[in-house]
Amino acid sequence: MKSAIRTLGAFSTLLVPGLAVPLPQAPEPLPATAKPPGPPGASGVLRAGPSLIGYGQPFQAEQTSGSTVVPPYEFGLAPGQSEDPELGLYLDLSNVRNPQPIRGGAKSPTDPGPRNYDYDRLNSDLFAPPATDSGDIPNAKWPFGLSHNRHGLRSAGWARQQNTDQLPVAKAMAGVNMRLEPYAYLELHWHSQGEWSLMLNGSVRLASSNEAGEAFIDDLQAGDVWFFPSGIPHSIQALEAGCEFLLVFDSGSFSEDTTFLVSELFEGNPREVLAKNFRTSTASFSNLPHGQLYIFPGSPPGNITSQNSTGPAGIIPPERSYSYHWSLQEPYRVPGGTVKILDPLSFPIADNFAVALFSIDPGAMREMHWHTTSDEWNYFLAGQARVTVFDVPEASRTFDFQAGDVGYIPVPDAHYVECVSDVPCVYLEVLLADMYNDISVAQWLGLTPRQVVRDTLMLSEDVLDRLPKVKPFIFPGSTNHTRTNYTVDVV
Repeated sequence: MKSAIRTLGAFSTLLVPGLAVPLPQAPEPLPATAKPPGPPGASGVLRAGPSLIGYGQPFQAEQTSGSTVVPPYEFGLAPGQSEDPELGLYLDLSNVRNPQPIRGGAKSPTDPGPRNYDYDRLNSDLFAPPATDSGDIPNAKWPFGLSHNRHGLRSAGWARQQNTDQLPVAKAMAGVNMRLEPYAYLELHWHSQGEWSLMLNGSVRLASSNEAGEAFIDDLQAGDVWFFPSGIPHSIQALEAGCEFLLVFDSGSFSEDTTFLVSELFEGNPREVLAKNFRTSTASFSNLPHGQLYIFPGSPPGNITSQNSTGPAGIIPPERSYSYHWSLQEPYRVPGGTVKILDPLSFPIADNFAVALFSIDPGAMREMHWHTTSDEWNYFLAGQARVTVFDVPEASRTFDFQAGDVGYIPVPDAHYVECVSDVPCVYLEVLLADMYNDISVAQWLGLTPRQVVRDTLMLSEDVLDRLPKVKPFIFPGSTNHTRTNYTVDVV
C-alpha cells in the first residue's frame, strides 16, 4: 500500500492542471564502439572506433609475410596458353591444375583467389580472354542450371525458365525447359504469347482446338516441334516414357507465372456462373481443385484414336496443324556438320518463328555471320562451343557454352559458333522472322568486287581466291586447338 502511495505521489503532477509534467529521462546511448550485449561465449570487437580512419596512424600497416603472386610451380598451363594472345586460341582448362588467367607468357597475371575453379574452367574465354576482345558487350549466356526449378504436384515434373530477369539482353524471346514424368500433364492452358517447342526426349500427346471449333490431337517424339499461337488452348501429356521439352516464347518478359490455367479459371468464377455455362447444377463443381494444378500426375491416355473428340467442324487441316515431325527430316550436310531449317515456308502456323538446328563437328565452326531482321536466341543441346559477339563501336566478347545453356545475340551483331568439344556441338538458332535468314561474311566478301576487298582488308590474292560465292554455313576445322593454318581445307 505504501508503495502504491509513493508511486501516486511521484506522478501527482500529472493530475494537477498547470503543473509541469515530468518526462522520463532517456538512458545514455552506448558508444558505437562499445561491446554490445551478446550471447554466452561472444568475444572480440564488433565495431572499431574512429581512430582507424585515414592516415596519420600511430602504427605501420602490417607487412604481408609473403607474395600474393601464384608461383609457376603451383599451376599448369593449357595448350596454347603461352602463345600470342592476338591468336585467341581456345584454352581447354578442364584438366589444368590450378588454372590461371594467362594469355601469352607463362607466369602472369595470376589469381590467388578466392575464386570458383569450376566456373573458371567452364568459361575460359572470360577468365583468360583473347586479346581481340574489347569494349563492353551485354552478357550473352544463361545456364538453365542456374534457374529456379519449379516442381509439379506429387513429383510429376518440373519447369525452369529464362527471361529478362535472368538474361536482360534477351528482350524479344524467353525460354522454358520442362520435364513431365510418365503420364504427367501440363494442365489445360493458354498464353498471351506464341509458344514454339522442341521435343528433347521421350514422347508426348498434344490436344487443342481453334476458334472455328476444329480439333487437333497428335503424338510427338524427340526432335519433333509444336507451335500454338497466342490464345490457343491446349493440353500436354507425357506418354509412357515421360518427356522433356524446350519452349520458346516471342516475348523476353514471358513468365510461366502468367500462364492462363483452366483450374484457376474455374476457381475464379462464381459457381452459379459455372452451372449456367455448363448446363448443370452448382453441386457438380464441389470437387474442383483448390489452387492451380500446373504440372500434375495423370493416367495412361490409351489409343490416340479413342481420344479423338472431333466435332462437326472437323479437324484442323494439315497445312494449319500445330505439330511438325521435324525428327523425320534428313539434315542438309556440308563439310563440317549439318543443318536443318524450319520456318513458315515449311510450318505455316508458326508464322513468326524461323529456326535452324545445327550440328557442328568437333573443331568445326558455324561461319561468321549475322541476321538482318531478328535477334537470335540459342539453346545448346550437346557438346561445347565458344561464340564471339561483335557490336559497335569496337566491342567484342567471347563466351563459352555447354549443353543446357541459353545464348542471346541482338540483331545485327556478328558472331560465329566454334565447336570446342570432342563430340559434335548441337544447338538451335531461333529467330522471330517469316523466313530464316543470315548474312555470311565469307560469301558477302566473295560477292564483293575483288579490288574493293583487297584495298580494304589488304588480303593476299590466295585469300581472295578462296572466298566462296555460295553460303558455306559451316567450315571444317581441327580438334587441335593450337592449329593456326587452314589453307589445306578448301570448301
